[in-house]
Amino acid sequence: MTSFAPLQNDTFLRALMRQPTAHTPVWLMRQAGRYLSEYRATRAKAGSFMDLATNPDYATEVTLQPLERFPLDAAILFSDILTVPDAMGLGLHFVEGEGPRFARPLRDEKDVLSLRVPELDSLDYVFKAVTQIRTELKGRVPLIGFSGSPWTLACYMVEGQGSREFHTIKKMLYARPDLMHRILDINATAVAQYLNAQIEAGAQAVMIFDSWGGALADGAFQQFSLAYMQQVVARLQRNHDGAAVPVVVFTKGGGQWIEQIAGIGADAVGLDWTVNLARARELVGAKVGLQGNLDPAILFAGEAQIRAEVRKVLNDFGAPSDGSGHVFNLGHGISQFTSPDSVAAMVDEVHNYSRQQRSPIVNNFERN
Repeated sequence: MTSFAPLQNDTFLRALMRQPTAHTPVWLMRQAGRYLSEYRATRAKAGSFMDLATNPDYATEVTLQPLERFPLDAAILFSDILTVPDAMGLGLHFVEGEGPRFARPLRDEKDVLSLRVPELDSLDYVFKAVTQIRTELKGRVPLIGFSGSPWTLACYMVEGQGSREFHTIKKMLYARPDLMHRILDINATAVAQYLNAQIEAGAQAVMIFDSWGGALADGAFQQFSLAYMQQVVARLQRNHDGAAVPVVVFTKGGGQWIEQIAGIGADAVGLDWTVNLARARELVGAKVGLQGNLDPAILFAGEAQIRAEVRKVLNDFGAPSDGSGHVFNLGHGISQFTSPDSVAAMVDEVHNYSRQQRSPIVNNFERN
């Protein structure tokens, strides 16, 4: 078993567990990415996105890059949500400027019946990267592992690529729900095993990205997305090496189902920018922490506007209290066209203003 350095900044984990913090922690979805010149240089050196994502040395390098620029409170594993279906043999590749494609999508009964949970050995490059990143972090901040949700993975597996309308998978969902449930059941098993292996390798929190849950109708969401995320959450290790391992779930476009999402057993719920944090906090009470939810487009505004919008998000959530927790984040991934200077202003304002929100008693927590 690998021995890791003691954690120096546990603010992110404490917020997820709804414990007192001296400031609101902040990290960004896609914080390692194309908005950073150093990422683009490493990507060019790797030769292709898949070569970047499947090489633990490169994955470690790009995971750590944003932490060298910004005082973020967490690192997130650099990988891709489609590693699991790739390991199922669907033939993942990336088309420049168009995104992921699967050579063998699931289109008929024969395809679906031949689907199997992948061997974890085929994803060993991910687990090696987790251990290497955790080692090289030297306890600076926690490391987040992640996976796509069973439904979101299924969208790519059936459509064969990204989609706006999801005609192919919705046709299967309504015409052959038995096939849809088989895919989702296999995906839920695979995702739980995958996340548990990341935890064993060193991930200190895990996040489930339900990127396309919001594309479903009410009723279908609960049956084909939420139920399977609940299965995953129920199977996860929640304690490793004597430390709690919190779980975050994020359904983009799922604001109308906040209370139901909060009820599946996760520690925190991620919110997109369409949700009012004050209302969300009122709805979930002390059941879960909340993560979010600045509109990523605000980072194209001037510094004064960025700082004002950060304060608005923090004010919407309000001053933390016992049993509540807030992790500041964007409502979706950061745009590749964002200026790093804008990110620096945002992170600075989150830390400074959230400290002002705390009482002197809580601020003593940081000094002691």
